[in-house]
Amino acid sequence: MKKIFVLLVILTVSAVNVVFAASPFQLSLTPEIALRPRSETIKGITIGVWGENPQSALALGIIQGAPGESSGFSIAFLLNYANRYKGIQWAAINLTTREFTGWQSGFLNYTDGRMTGLQTGTINYASRLTGVQFGFLNYASRVDSGLQIGMINIIPQNEFLANLPGELSPAMVFVNWKF
Repeated sequence: MKKIFVLLVILTVSAVNVVFAASPFQLSLTPEIALRPRSETIKGITIGVWGENPQSALALGIIQGAPGESSGFSIAFLLNYANRYKGIQWAAINLTTREFTGWQSGFLNYTDGRMTGLQTGTINYASRLTGVQFGFLNYASRVDSGLQIGMINIIPQNEFLANLPGELSPAMVFVNWKF
């Protein structure tokens, strides 16, 4: 009986270590007051007032940070921020410092690097765009292939009506593009 009990304890401890090594869950008040350290990658669900972990997760909170290479679905009441992110970001403000692939939706969507996908919001900014911006003010410093739909659409690299139909103008109302 003792051997069976010892074996069950060993199996249980091993199973717990395997489950927790994958870091399937994060709960946080701030990045410092959390179940897991901010350097640990979360693969599952992260919930917090302010969370900041690399992740492949569903992230819910007021402020959600995703440093490094991250992916998933991040919903924040106020702010999502990331270095490189693949997936969906929904918040009042979405900030990505390097590269974003997917869909950003909020009042302000800002990608200071390559944006591949869709931005929907009041103000959309991409340093380099391959995709669609749909909002009141859309700005893309450089467009590889893209469409802007909104009240003010700016692509500074476009020349005014010089390269139709591939591009329209540096600034246009309602629609602007470069293909």
